[in-house]
Amino acid sequence: MYLMIRIARFSRQIARPLVEPRHFAIFCSSADLRGRKCMSTKETSEGGNEILVERLEGAQKGITVLGLNRPAAKNSLSRAMVDTFREILDEIKKDNDSRVVVLRSLTPAIFCAGADLKERKFMSIEETSEFVSNLRNLFISIEQLPMPVIAALDGAALGGGLEMALACDIRTAATNTKMGLVETRLAIIPGAGGTQRLPRILSPSLAKELIFTARVLDGSEAKELGLVNHVVNQNEKKDAAYQQALKLAEEILPNGPVGVRMAKLAIDKGMQVDLSTGYSIEEVCYAQVIPTKDRLEGLAAFAEKRKPVYKGE
Repeated sequence: MYLMIRIARFSRQIARPLVEPRHFAIFCSSADLRGRKCMSTKETSEGGNEILVERLEGAQKGITVLGLNRPAAKNSLSRAMVDTFREILDEIKKDNDSRVVVLRSLTPAIFCAGADLKERKFMSIEETSEFVSNLRNLFISIEQLPMPVIAALDGAALGGGLEMALACDIRTAATNTKMGLVETRLAIIPGAGGTQRLPRILSPSLAKELIFTARVLDGSEAKELGLVNHVVNQNEKKDAAYQQALKLAEEILPNGPVGVRMAKLAIDKGMQVDLSTGYSIEEVCYAQVIPTKDRLEGLAAFAEKRKPVYKGE
């Protein structure tokens, strides 16, 4: 009963329109004069723009792209980068204009190399424990974003990099992408959710095999196992997985945003309980879409044989 009360409160919070969504400062370059893309940045305490936030426009309006941009460290996650990432996610989850989030790398041939081991080398035991906890909480924040999140793997996703991708709802990959939970090579374990998400996505026995052996897969092998949803041949720009992620996001955009959010919540929460309780969670989530203007717009558009215009209300 307590679980259902919590889910009901959470679903109402997700379903209701935001009064005043917060936005990042937006900068458009001269190359973006056609109005298709605008970019905003969040600066880290180290002074670099390690995560770029891009809000697409035109037919792709509603897609927010998060670009990992720490090429000198292969996008490895430092303490400062983790803190900045959390700040960005805190803003995005309150933003009703972001209907789909795409997570990608702006560094060629690498998605994310995991935690910054050079920084880790100088951490005390207490600092290491705190960092791993913060990293786990960061990935939980990605997982709990109310809108769909798509990870585009155009480069290697190893260790914590793959754990971050596993926290996303959907994954696309290039055929030559390398990925794996390789922590046992360093005499540790995946500590940011990997031991829990991988067996739920695949199976316990297969997850154990991959983690025990620290096996690295390419995109085609990952697709065969069900680790990624789509695999595509890499292109000259080295962004084939990103382009595939955008295609998926564009398929999601026309649908009712409240309905999509409630579907995600029902699936995510339902997977954590028995089937009977899952039905009750579905009922709670369905109840949130019944009073929405979008539901009435969908019925009206169907009757009038036109495309619906959903506003997330």
